[in-house]
Amino acid sequence: MKIVMKMNLQKVAWFVVVLLLLQACKSVPLTGRSQLSLIPESEMVSMSLTNYDDFLKANKISTNKQQTELVKKVGSRIAAGVEKYLKENGFESYIANFNWEFNLVDSEVPNAWCMPGGKVVVYSGILPYTQDENGLAVVMGHEIAHAVARHGSERMSHAMLVQMGGVALSTAMQEKPEETRNLYNMAYGATTQVGVMLPFSRKHEYEADQMGLIFMALAGYDPRSAVAFWQRMSANSGGTPEWLSTHPVDANRIAALEKLMPEALKYYQGQ
Repeated sequence: MKIVMKMNLQKVAWFVVVLLLLQACKSVPLTGRSQLSLIPESEMVSMSLTNYDDFLKANKISTNKQQTELVKKVGSRIAAGVEKYLKENGFESYIANFNWEFNLVDSEVPNAWCMPGGKVVVYSGILPYTQDENGLAVVMGHEIAHAVARHGSERMSHAMLVQMGGVALSTAMQEKPEETRNLYNMAYGATTQVGVMLPFSRKHEYEADQMGLIFMALAGYDPRSAVAFWQRMSANSGGTPEWLSTHPVDANRIAALEKLMPEALKYYQGQ
């Protein structure tokens, strides 16, 4: 009898877990992909702000006025396009906690990122590859897409499910604050050091490419610039095989972008 009751309790427990996971599933804007989301975006943004402030204190903000103004101009245009699209298509909640900021930091590393909440940092080392306003829009559209799609939150949700059994973030922060902070750093890779943001999975990278093309098109930038940008990056990448990296190998990425281009151009031609 006790064995039967124990088995029934296990079934109920699994049913509750499955029900909670189903309730925690969200749809990514534009792509419609279902994703696990155990963490309230407001709490993800709160943790990100701490890392963001620490990063700005530890790194040199560029004094190049022309380049800085270009970063802010491109970022503001993309942000406006993103906000308009999401509000018109029922995804306004995805940016409810966003307070956009755009910064250029001095670094030879060719990189950029966007934290939850719309905090965007571009490294001066990527500007030789972007070359112009359209090229910069490729990079910023892609990074903003990661934040809008909540890829960092999704990665942390999976980590919490595996390591903490999917407990609420507030509970995890109270009972295991250090472990929770480590999960955040593992999920989003945000530190005060330049160039050490953890790479997203190939799935997330391809999704950010797709969304980024449309975001830049919505802002009035030609999405066809993405192919030329990645060709320039490819020429200086050293040809790392895809199976050695979480990022799509450049040739595969370019091929995927070319397939997505007709759809992205619909948004660009509508400007």
